[in-house]
Amino acid sequence: MPSLHNLPAPAKINLFLHITGRRPDGYHLLQSVFMLIDWQDTLHIETRSDGHLRRHDLNVALPQDDLCLKAARLLQAESGTSQGCDIHIHKDVPWGAGLGGGSSDAATVLLALNQLWALNWPRARLEALAIKLGADVPFFVRGRNAWVEGIGEAITPISLPTAALNTPLALLKPPIAVPTVAIFGSPVLQRDTKHAIVTDFLAAPQRFGRNDLQAPAEQYSNQYGSQISQALEIMQKRFGNSRMTGSGSTVFSWIPTSTQQAPSFQPADVNLDDHAWVGRVAHGLVHHPLLDLLKPID
Repeated sequence: MPSLHNLPAPAKINLFLHITGRRPDGYHLLQSVFMLIDWQDTLHIETRSDGHLRRHDLNVALPQDDLCLKAARLLQAESGTSQGCDIHIHKDVPWGAGLGGGSSDAATVLLALNQLWALNWPRARLEALAIKLGADVPFFVRGRNAWVEGIGEAITPISLPTAALNTPLALLKPPIAVPTVAIFGSPVLQRDTKHAIVTDFLAAPQRFGRNDLQAPAEQYSNQYGSQISQALEIMQKRFGNSRMTGSGSTVFSWIPTSTQQAPSFQPADVNLDDHAWVGRVAHGLVHHPLLDLLKPID
């Protein structure tokens, strides 16, 4: 049966994240720039003729019905195919990290099965399916760094400056995972940030804006040992800058030129002996690694 192996599912970071308002239905309006990074999960997908959908966890045990299976099930139902698949996943991007790992896994499944099941759907059709799985999934299906607006559905590709792509990033993930509902329901969440424009961001992508979700995430974390505040302080002292990505809990810093000789970044480097903390150095990607390999009809 046809199969594809060593399929990357890259994470993303929010270079900034502003909440600009709230719709009458309660959904928050945002502005952000999503940048793909080379911290990634790896998937191996094989087709089945019996129509069954199976997931096999190669290292970390995932929830019984994760986004990968939901993506495969949705595509199977919408396409009417009688084929199934085995999804083998090596999980490296932490869960609850604000890095979009689960959404990226689901997008890779959609892209791969579109080819393996010989559907040859256009990208727009895959994106329309992806939004049913989660707000971030269409971004990964599209496969390009993007300026994101609305409730996350307005995705405009953006070419990031070379400096932003080439400057290494240190990422530090504390053990805590922050529930999204706790962030968006927080009384300290600012919901009236002034609308940004692309040219202002491009003039200073490494310093632009802030993450409006950071304050409520810190407040939530403070009930459980102030891990996000601790991570922000550690990274600020180490690299001179720090910011949370997404709704947390990962904190990232641009690594200044003077310290770029460090080949890696681990919690032990900042005197964190708790193995539940995760850290590493990552780089921005120009586009999704599967953009050309698994290219739907545009």
